[in-house]
Amino acid sequence: MGRRRRKGKQTGYLAQWGVFFRGFLEQPKMVGSIIPSSRYTIEKMLAPVRWDECELFVEYGPGVGTFCGPVLEKLRRDGALIVIDTNPLYIDYLKRTYADSRFHAVLGSAEDVEAIVAAHGYEKADYVLSGLPFSTLPDGVGPAIAAATHRVIRPGGAFLVYQFTARARDFMARHFTHIDAGYEWRNVLPCKLFWGWKKATD
Repeated sequence: MGRRRRKGKQTGYLAQWGVFFRGFLEQPKMVGSIIPSSRYTIEKMLAPVRWDECELFVEYGPGVGTFCGPVLEKLRRDGALIVIDTNPLYIDYLKRTYADSRFHAVLGSAEDVEAIVAAHGYEKADYVLSGLPFSTLPDGVGPAIAAATHRVIRPGGAFLVYQFTARARDFMARHFTHIDAGYEWRNVLPCKLFWGWKKATD
């Protein structure tokens, strides 16, 4: 029985990795890495989140859901997680994988986050997480996403970003006056972490 469980788990990992890799091949400029984030990156990235105050959590570029499970484990029972991706392969996979009523997978662009949040009955998001590769996004897309994200986050909320370069911070700094930074070397590749906090005066 134990061997059967391990085999099933390994098969699940292989299937997940296969979907992730295929998505990378289809849209390489929209996927930040060829390998999903490590658990160390996930833990450190989510550590500052005040889960008891989080009604709506949004993620851009969820891929195969590396962050989705950990977010849903911590999210309030009356909370919601909206994930947005331009790749239908990932969205279809996530819809099949997560049956949680709090989970909503949307095929679309992060530029349209305000309309997507409103369509789900919310005015603002508490936190927005992104692993999108700002340095390789098409011209104008990065700035548009950063601006829309700032508008959709409530005062006191934050824009959580993990990247291999510091380029994302440049986009964030145009809107967020308080940005905390970190680094996680236990990741392939080691990545930079940013938390842009929205103040009432921003």
